[in-house]
Amino acid sequence: MFNLQRKVAIVGGQRIPFVRSFREYARTSNQEMLTAAMEALVQRHNLGGKRVGDVALGAVMANPMEWNLAREVVQGTSLSAHTPAFNASRACGTSLETLGLMALKIAAGQIDSGIAAGSDTNSDLPVVAQRSLAWKLMDLNNAKTLGQRLSVLSRLRFRDFKPSYPDIVEPQTGLSMGQHTELMVKEWGISRLAQDELAFESHAKGAKAYRDGFYNDLVTPYKNVTRDTILRDDTTMAKLATLKPAFDKSSAGTLTAGNSTSFTDGAAAVLLASEDFAARNNLGIQAYVTDVEAAAVDYVNGAGLLMAPTLAVARMLQRNRLTLQDFDFYEIHEAFAGQVLCTLKAWESADYCKDELGLSAPLGNIDRNKLNVKGGSLALGHPFGATGARIVATLAKLLHEKGKGRGLISICTGGGMGVVAILEK
Repeated sequence: MFNLQRKVAIVGGQRIPFVRSFREYARTSNQEMLTAAMEALVQRHNLGGKRVGDVALGAVMANPMEWNLAREVVQGTSLSAHTPAFNASRACGTSLETLGLMALKIAAGQIDSGIAAGSDTNSDLPVVAQRSLAWKLMDLNNAKTLGQRLSVLSRLRFRDFKPSYPDIVEPQTGLSMGQHTELMVKEWGISRLAQDELAFESHAKGAKAYRDGFYNDLVTPYKNVTRDTILRDDTTMAKLATLKPAFDKSSAGTLTAGNSTSFTDGAAAVLLASEDFAARNNLGIQAYVTDVEAAAVDYVNGAGLLMAPTLAVARMLQRNRLTLQDFDFYEIHEAFAGQVLCTLKAWESADYCKDELGLSAPLGNIDRNKLNVKGGSLALGHPFGATGARIVATLAKLLHEKGKGRGLISICTGGGMGVVAILEK
């Protein structure tokens, strides 16, 4: 029997440091990183040898050899071998989506505890053979005679042996996320200066959070790395201004390596539970999951690729009878500084809120002092599948330290989708 009134608690989150790709975690797999993050979570909450109700995790750059990644990760930790697990993926919103799945299972009474996690690495990319080569190799394997084998071999061409690499490009448009965001910032009139200012603030907040010790219990050292390596204590507006446009390389381009996220490797995990499970296992509760929502936009026919969170937030606010101003913290994923600024501007636009969100009035603005107060993805990094869990762990701790309040999470994803959530204390 479903019991959707049961509260879903966030016990806590754990992650390994996020690092620039091809460096500290070179030749490290998603399975290795996720196992480290999960084991840190297990140890922190004394779950060794215990069975967790279910585990959901995923990676965007998934290796086809890791077809049962979630279960293999669980078996690499000290959790009970009776803990089930499954893979899930929703682009950059993967580990926020897994949180929603675990929350629904707990709220429905199917399980008492669950782990939501995610990971990504660009340093161990799933490089694959061209389909033309794979098909010919299968033909060769199925050939019965020497003549059939020679016939297949005669059809092989040099181009068949060129490997195929994953690319962060939308198949429907042939444009990268950065190119799509350039279109968005031009449409919304977002300046290069405004984007650089948001990037500078992200680094400044992240650096201060580390100095204050905020991340001491959230980030577990891994491979001799103790903190996020993309974060810069010495970032200045002057330095950001010297960077050249990265996507539109003309004088009209405004997105740079400084106001766009870097390729990042890392993993993160979050423990969810019913209040009964938390009490039985002497676990503290940092916050509660109130709601999760996903949305999509028709970016192929003109909508901004990364604008789907505007729709998802509007729906979620209506369902919960909240306004955009009813939050103590806003965690908006900084895929690009321009994307965040377009989102904020859209919520303030009466025309956009009427035409695209079906609202009679704009959602309005937010207090920027409450935005990404411990740094965002521009500073901390963005391993695609891990960002949701990273944000949830940060926000849950913020609410726990405050002792009350409500936080909004907004994550844009590839494919014109968005995943958003509300956490409360």
